[in-house]
Amino acid sequence: MGPVNRRKLGLLFVISALALLLILIFMKSDIDREQVFLCEAVASNPDLDMEDCPAHNNNISWLLVVAFGIVFLFLGFGTYMIFAPMKKEEKEITPQAVDTSNLSEEEKRICDLLKQNSGSMYQSDLIKETGYSKVQMTRALDKLEGRKIIDRRRRGMTNIVILR
Repeated sequence: MGPVNRRKLGLLFVISALALLLILIFMKSDIDREQVFLCEAVASNPDLDMEDCPAHNNNISWLLVVAFGIVFLFLGFGTYMIFAPMKKEEKEITPQAVDTSNLSEEEKRICDLLKQNSGSMYQSDLIKETGYSKVQMTRALDKLEGRKIIDRRRRGMTNIVILR
């Protein structure tokens, strides 16, 4: 889901939660007025005990608590969807054509290996494939990086080499 769709969905959740919250507030105030009226009616009648009051024998208060809880969950989820940082979508690496006419044999071999492996390889795997020493590989990669042909990114104890 893209960032725009995610934010729109979050906004929809927040607006829906706020609308439900307003409805619940009005319902709660109306129910409170009815319950007060019932309690006063029971209290004014000497034949009835407060335990007979219908306001004390229903589960509406618990249902309202659950409804308010659900509304606040929706509100929190919507807010999270709007403001949470987006994950960077990693784009697929597509190696571009490299002008190898002015490269040394070592550099050409490295570029060819990178092309054969979808444009990226670990530096340690390049050393294994080519048989070059670590120093030779580092120097060749430094030259290629200086010419903006490759990028190196740190991955644990090694680098991943990416063809630009």
